[in-house]
Amino acid sequence: MSTVLETEEHQALRAAVAALGKRYGRDYLTSVVRDGSHPRELWTEAAKLGYLGVNLPEEYGGGGGGMAELSIVLEELGAAGSPLLMMVVSPAICGTVIARFGTETQKQQWLPGLADGSLTMAFGITEPDAGSNSHRITTTARRDGSGADADWMLTGRKVFVSGVDIADATLIVGRTEDARSGRLKPCLFIVPRDAPGFGRSQIDMELQAPEKQFELVLDDVRLPADALVGDEDAGLLQLFAGLNPERIMTAAFGIGMGRYALARAVEYAKTRQVWKEPIGSHQAIAHPLAQAHIELELARLMMQKAARLYDEGDDIGAGEAANMAKYAAGEACVKAVDQAVHTLGGNGLTREYGLASLITAARVARIAPVSREMILNYVSHQSLGLPKSY
Repeated sequence: MSTVLETEEHQALRAAVAALGKRYGRDYLTSVVRDGSHPRELWTEAAKLGYLGVNLPEEYGGGGGGMAELSIVLEELGAAGSPLLMMVVSPAICGTVIARFGTETQKQQWLPGLADGSLTMAFGITEPDAGSNSHRITTTARRDGSGADADWMLTGRKVFVSGVDIADATLIVGRTEDARSGRLKPCLFIVPRDAPGFGRSQIDMELQAPEKQFELVLDDVRLPADALVGDEDAGLLQLFAGLNPERIMTAAFGIGMGRYALARAVEYAKTRQVWKEPIGSHQAIAHPLAQAHIELELARLMMQKAARLYDEGDDIGAGEAANMAKYAAGEACVKAVDQAVHTLGGNGLTREYGLASLITAARVARIAPVSREMILNYVSHQSLGLPKSY
């Protein structure tokens, strides 16, 4: 893919991460899934090379870059067939939120470990009865006593939380009561994995991925006052500071997966011969693959725009671009995977070629962390100024 719009440093980063990904590849990830384990070797090596924390501040052990650099890392690992989903959560969402809004103590406690991969943090926002409506979040936090040093008591449920089994803590989106209005407002809390009352159960997923999905139950989980991240009155701002990187990184995840599938299909179409010429010479095969390539390139351009706006501190502009990038990447990924499988015909459904499992995986980019319909709602309301239907 063309990288003429990127700096030499970004091009060098792409090449280096691509080389790392190639050493592992799809077979590595498939074996990890088969064994029910986690891609620790790749995670550790990527961390050692400085890739996992490339977006985190240098003074806390990170690379001093931003979402532009981190999205390159995830995209190239995905294009090699070895994406690391926890990159979306640990350094991108949790690392960003703590770096921007955490106390000095929180930064020192978490950022160096998130940067070097020795610590991992999960992120819990979705609830069984709330779905895409974050205003219906019922996980609540109340003070046990009065004063700024009083403990928090956290109660509620979360679903579809990735990697809780390997995470040292989970960044939980809860709500606290505003003393003035009585309304509930969003707040973010760091909940250690071994906190009493913090229970988890694995969700049986059809999706084949090394990262497990969990339902969480928080039953009066007692947290110290300093478990709250940032300002109690700025919860919404802090929440969206994490959600924009999540969308950018989900776009990178989808683009990488689409590129991997497309590359396998192109390779097959160049060599598969059932008539006089390879099947790739036939426009019925070549044109859909060309369309998939174009759509992946367009999605990447929007992802680059979103990353740049975010890194420049334009949260509002980044919000629109990040949603558009996530939408475009999800659509492009699904189409690329579908066309890749179709290009291989029956071989596309075999384990040997490793594309069939991507049919399910590709849907994730359309559904999570926000559905394509909710993104269309966002663009309808925020970009076009159309009235809300809800």
